Amino acid sequence: MEGALAVRHEVFIVEQGVPPELERDDADDSAVHVVAGDGTSVVGTARLTRDGEARIGRVAVLPGWRRRGIAGLLLAALESEARRLGIEELSLHSQTYVQALYERHGYAVTGPGFVEAGIDHVPMAKRLDQPAS
Repeated sequence: MEGALAVRHEVFIVEQGVPPELERDDADDSAVHVVAGDGTSVVGTARLTRDGEARIGRVAVLPGWRRRGIAGLLLAALESEARRLGIEELSLHSQTYVQALYERHGYAVTGPGFVEAGIDHVPMAKRLDQPAS
């Protein structure tokens, strides 16, 4: 968990200016966390929470490791775990600048955009009876 939190700190708090009290929450304790590493350290992370609905969140990849397919691998790992848990649909709040990433992996916009932690987002979801990404 320490490596995942370090990546989230770098991406959300340092890079994007999200207040620390908004980045970490109680959902971390019960979430399924996945990480991607370079052999020595964590370079990407994401989590799956289940509080009424199954939601992917806190997807973060360090700047030097972006555009290498890491986020897609993190999504695939969480989707696989969700299927194993019998989850039929996943939702997420995508920052608008990475919306196309989620669309490439089968997610579709489900409502109007909104601002969360000072950042433009759009709600998205994916049915898991679709082919794996």
